[in-house]
Amino acid sequence: MNLKIMTVTFGMCSSLLLSACATEEKSVVEKKETSHEGHSEHEASADVQEGTASKEIPPNFLSGKPEDMKTIYLAVAQNKDLLEKIPCYCGCGESANHKNNYDCFIHENKQNGEVVWDDHGTKCGVCLEIAAQSILDWNDGMNIKKIRKKVDEKYKSGYAKPTPTPQV
Repeated sequence: MNLKIMTVTFGMCSSLLLSACATEEKSVVEKKETSHEGHSEHEASADVQEGTASKEIPPNFLSGKPEDMKTIYLAVAQNKDLLEKIPCYCGCGESANHKNNYDCFIHENKQNGEVVWDDHGTKCGVCLEIAAQSILDWNDGMNIKKIRKKVDEKYKSGYAKPTPTPQV
């Protein structure tokens, strides 16, 4: 991923964070939402999953979404080893049983290369920002342990309990 594109994407992602989580997303089931520090928690059943043939093919639920969101989703798919070691602080560990930031975007990687995407990240600026900044830091040469420490420090107060992501 081109560093310039990721930098622009991060800037756009920051503007998404200002709007926090959208509460008017379409869902398969009715959502129950509670607010904490400008973020709405989502029940696991409110997230939509969609499969594609590979991690290079974005899901249809990204149609009509900002281009930077699609860029982040595709970058997440290329950075599984990194983002499985980075927690999310939006509350999805409890509400959606996510284990790490990667789970906010991808529900499953199948052995045949197919990917089951999760739309949780489309509704949450916290998820997007953590993923984008972590990938930028990784591309700048920062190691996973330092990225994790940076994320934990930034989101330690004013955000939800982190996902149960084991320390590196």
